[in-house]
Formats: sequence, C-alpha cells, structure tokens
Amino acid sequence: MNIIDRIAKELNVRRDQVEGTVKLLDEGATVPFIARYRKEATGSLEDHVIRDLHERLEYLRGLQQKKEDILRLLTEQDNLTEDLKKDIEKAETITRLDDIYLPFRPKKRTRGTIAREKGLEPLADYILSGGNNPLEKAKEFITEDVETVEDAMKLAGDIIAEIMSEDADLKGMLRNVYVKTAELKTSGDKENTAYEMYYDRSEFALRMPSHRILAINRGEKEGILKVTVAVDETRAHRAIMGRYVTKNEACNEVIHATASDALKRLILPSLERELRNTLTERAENSSIDVFKENLKSLLLQPPIRGYSVMGYDPGFRTGCKVAVLDETGKYLDTATVYPTMPRQDIKGTKRILKDLIRKYNVKVISLGNGTASRESELVLMELIEELKEENIDLSYVITNEAGASVYSASKIANEEYPDLDVTVRGAISIARRLQDPLAELVKIDPKSIGVGQYQHDMNKKKLDASLSGVVEDTVNKVGVDLNVATPALLSYVSGINKTIAENIVAYRDETGKFTSRKELKKVKRLGDKAFEQCAGFLRIREGKDFLDTTGVHPESYQAAYLILKELGYDKKKLSSQGLIDIEEKAKAFGLKALCELTGLGEPTVKDIIKELQKPGRDPREDLPKPVFRKGVIELKDLTEGMVLSGVVRNVADFGAFIDIGVHQDGLVHKSELSTSYVTNPLTFIRSGDVVDVRVLSVDLKRKRISLSMKGLNKDQKTAKENS
Repeated sequence: MNIIDRIAKELNVRRDQVEGTVKLLDEGATVPFIARYRKEATGSLEDHVIRDLHERLEYLRGLQQKKEDILRLLTEQDNLTEDLKKDIEKAETITRLDDIYLPFRPKKRTRGTIAREKGLEPLADYILSGGNNPLEKAKEFITEDVETVEDAMKLAGDIIAEIMSEDADLKGMLRNVYVKTAELKTSGDKENTAYEMYYDRSEFALRMPSHRILAINRGEKEGILKVTVAVDETRAHRAIMGRYVTKNEACNEVIHATASDALKRLILPSLERELRNTLTERAENSSIDVFKENLKSLLLQPPIRGYSVMGYDPGFRTGCKVAVLDETGKYLDTATVYPTMPRQDIKGTKRILKDLIRKYNVKVISLGNGTASRESELVLMELIEELKEENIDLSYVITNEAGASVYSASKIANEEYPDLDVTVRGAISIARRLQDPLAELVKIDPKSIGVGQYQHDMNKKKLDASLSGVVEDTVNKVGVDLNVATPALLSYVSGINKTIAENIVAYRDETGKFTSRKELKKVKRLGDKAFEQCAGFLRIREGKDFLDTTGVHPESYQAAYLILKELGYDKKKLSSQGLIDIEEKAKAFGLKALCELTGLGEPTVKDIIKELQKPGRDPREDLPKPVFRKGVIELKDLTEGMVLSGVVRNVADFGAFIDIGVHQDGLVHKSELSTSYVTNPLTFIRSGDVVDVRVLSVDLKRKRISLSMKGLNKDQKTAKENS
C-alpha cells in the first residue's frame, strides 16, 4: 500500500482528498490557506484533519527514507537477502525497521561479540540446531582463552542470548506479551508530597490515564517515586522456547537457561524502556490534545469592545499596578495602589481608583487572578457599591493573568512600551486580555498561558509545533485587521513570517493605513506566493474595495462581483452591514447556476455568499461573554447544594476546573459533568465556557472545592458535539 492510500485509510478520507492536499502542501501552501481557499482540491477537509494528514505524511515519508537507507547499508555490508528485503519493504513502523536492522547495526563489544571473537559461534549454531551432544561438541572449542567445557557452553549461551534479543519476529511477539501484561508499580516513603497517592500502587500500564503517567514520570524524576515494571515472565519465556525449541533435550536445557538470561538481561530491559517511552509518548499526545483544545478555546474568547477598561495587577509588598486603556486599547494612564498588606491603604486606593474611573469613564475592571487577587476583589466590591450612589455602573472580570509577567519583560513589550515599567506593562496586558484576548495572547509563549498540564515535562519541539499550529489556525479563522495588527499577531497569518510582519508594520508607519489588499505587494519581501497565502485573512476596514473587508480572497473578486451583479446588487451601494438576503437570492437563482457562471466550485461559491452576508464577521462574537461580577463570596460562604455561575479555566482528561469567584477554582470531575457517561471532557466542555455548577463539598483546610454540573447544563453536550 503506497503512502497516499495508507493515509486515506488511516484518516478515513477519500484518496483524491489526500492527493489534492499533499500536492498543495508540497507546493508550499499553508494549512489555513488550504483549509479555507482550496476546498475543491481537498474535498473541504478541516484544518485539524489537514494537520494530521501533514504529520502522517512526514512520518511515512521518513519511514520510506529509512527503508531506503537500511537497504543501502545492508547492500554495502553484503548482508541483504531476498527475505530480508521483503521484511524491510513490509515494515509499517520505524520500530519494526529498527528490530530488523538491529543484528546488523554496528555495536560496542558485548558478551556475544566477545564470544564470537573466541570462535564459539559454531557451538551456538550447533545447540540451536539441536545437535546430539552439546557437551561433547563443546570440547572441540577448548583453547587457551576457553579453558573448560563450562566456559565454552557459557560463551555459546552469550551468543544465543544475543541472537534471541535481536530476533525481530520474536521481539514483536514479546512486545505484544509485554504490553498486554505489564503492570507499573510505584512506591515512595517521603511525607507530605504531592505523590502520596502513588505510594504502594500497582496498575496495568495499558489502563493508565495520561495525567497519571506524566505525574509518575515527574515524581520519578524528582526522586520521590520509585517505578518498576512487572510482566508475565513465564508467558514470555514460553514464547521464546516455542520459537527455539529443538528435538534434543540436552540442547533444550541450554536454550531454556539461555532464554532466561536473554529475557532478564537483554530483552525485558529493552522492552521496559520501549514501554515507558510509548506510555510517555501516548500521555504527551493526549495532554497536547487537551492543551490544544484549551488554548483554542481561550484564544477564541469573545472580545469586549466599546469599553474603557482598567487593568488591575494585584500584589502585596510592592502594591497593585493599575493601567487604564480606552475602548481601542490605547494606553491612557497608570497608578499604583496599596490596599493589601503591609500598608492596607484602602481609603487611598478607593480615592485613586475613583478618580481614574471618573476621568476616563471606565466601565470594566480586568482583575488579574494571581497573588492578592482575593484581597483586591473585596476592595473592588466595596468600590462598586459606593460608585452606585453616583450612578456609575461598574463591573469587574477575573482574568487569567498567566504569562503576563512573561510578556511584560519580553522584547515585544519593550518595543511597545519602552518608557513604561514592566509592572505597568503587566497591568496593560491584563486589560487587553479582556478587550481582545487573541491579539494579546499571541504575544506570549503558549506554554506560559496556563491552560496545560505537565507542559514542562513534554517533548518541547512537538509541543511547540502543536500549539503554534493552534494559534495559527485560530488567528486565520478570526482574521486580522491589517491596519491595527501588531507584528506578533501578523506573524501568525498564513504566509507571513516574523520579518514580513515587521516589514508590514514599518510600511504602515511610513506611508499610513493600507487602503487596499493590493497594496500589500509593495511591502518588502512580500512576494506573489506570500500574497496568495495571506491576503484573504487580512481585513481592511473602510478601504477602497468593499471586498477587502471580507474573507473573500482577491483571486475570487471578479467572481464575487459577478455573483452580486446577477443577484441584482449595485456594486456602488454595498454596505458594511452585509447583504442579509443574499443567501435567499442565491438559492432562488440556483447554486449550480452560480458555479457555472463563475467557474468556481460549490464550496467556494458558498463561502463567498456567506462572507457577503456578514462581511468581516468575527466568529468569536457568537460565543458566551465573560462573567461580569459586581459582588463576591468567600470560600467559607460556600455550602453544599449551592448553585453558582462560573467560567471554565482549564480542562484535563479527568475533569474541568471552574472559576466560581472565590479565587480558588473548583473541580468538576468528569463523572459529574453530565448525567450521561463522559469519556472525554473536551467533547462536553471547553475553556472559557460559562456554566452553572452545584457545590458538592468544600475542604477549607486543603482549599478544595468539588462541583457538579449534572442536570444544570442540559444542552452543553449537544452544543459541543455540534460545534
């Protein structure tokens, strides 16, 4: 089966879809561009499927290259046989290839190679073939280096053990036995650690959830946990004997003893390393998938537009930093207040905040959820009550500030606000996360945003690539305003790298706002290919061409205006409000007729009509807005059975963490997400969702809150499955 057919079968898509996608990838097209503007070629594959296809394509091409390399090396070694060639060509994984090539791989001197150097290989072959009298045969090999029959038999056993350990087919059989029977056993004795639940624990490796595997790995790395693997050695030993048993009992006795040595000394340690690596890789993949979904949900949080916002970065000794931004995100003013220990200047804090709120007509305060957040929240609650007497309507939103300190000390922040202290930059970031989460969060390494688990224990290259793909897909799905976007945001647009992003901003600063997409071609180093890939994702508000506001690609402008003309619209009277009735008119005219008229495929024509109906539509606007708070409760005020509204902060494979406004997030275990069985929480709930929860229990000492969503969000699962 060739690569195209194999990918089609694995991903359950048509062969022509894979062919079309591979061709575009090989031509240098990006995933967002292919998913959005080449639907006819891909059969409308979604971006995440195209990324999976691309990843699999690279793996299988790497596998094919490795096959060619091994065949070449074996030919050079004069070791290639027809059977070996067939085995290599049939291999479906890199692990299988490694097993096949292992006997021929150059290696350090081992007990087996030393025995071969002493001339014991014929005796090993004699025993494996079931010779009549191995002890008598061993006498022929006594030399100055091999003094006794026992020495000869031991050396021959070393060779046989190595042969067994390098037997590709046997290794495959034993790997199957190992994986099916392996139990991971953990132990420890240190008190007051986060790993006490893993002391004296045993569990079948195959059944272990991802978060548990990663936790055990970390505990082992920190020296707190000791990890061993137990397997059914009797079954494994039988498998070896079944492959090497002879008709001679004397030889079988040697083989039996040698099999035990090979198993314990060579095979099981190798399989244990493999199993641990496989478990870790599986756990990493699962955690990365969860991380990706959480990150995507966080980036897609709806922006809060039209409000002047105060960013509030809480702290103790150095005070709380405050920054005020206007409704466009422009920095206006800053202050430092000290409502917390040690000063506890609550009166002065209220006075300063009130002055800023009145002066800049602040409507919302974005409160960071870090240190001193709880204490600051109580002050804000009192402030809101006092301002009501002045008919000032003020709310606050608790904002996840993870990564704000990373941003504030970054090169990007220094370029944006060279004259401001890093602490003020942090407050600005907290405010902007409310005004436009996507535009602000792309400035921060995704691993620092705080929506993943064990990210520091994962394969960095793989994690970075996966998260970067999520950011890229999300940015292009939303679209970017060409005249206000920062270099950080532009660099995630399809076809635009960091250098081109900086050149776009430099051009904009020098010549003024872009008035058309065509003007992009004047930007240094932005050639025809880059223009093709990026143009459709960049929006120009109030530009020369109405279509520049939309997601219609410039290559389809002529077709779009032809559709508008045929459907009776005047090109000169097009409105940014959109053509509400265009879908109805298109249906009456006939979709097939419009395709014949424009020469475009049905998916592209449908997309054009959708864009014309709501030009420049932001998909985030359809999602639930953040929870605006005006009051606050404390952990001690929570009682069993209380129903509250909360925001999903993070989702793991065992449940979801919900912010219910008491500073400490509560956990909804996956068994409490729904009255129906939930296998994967991500099919039911996402970061940023606003949900109702019921308090199950509160542990004040350990500051743990158990919550339930059963029966409170009946449409949640349906909504997620349809999204």
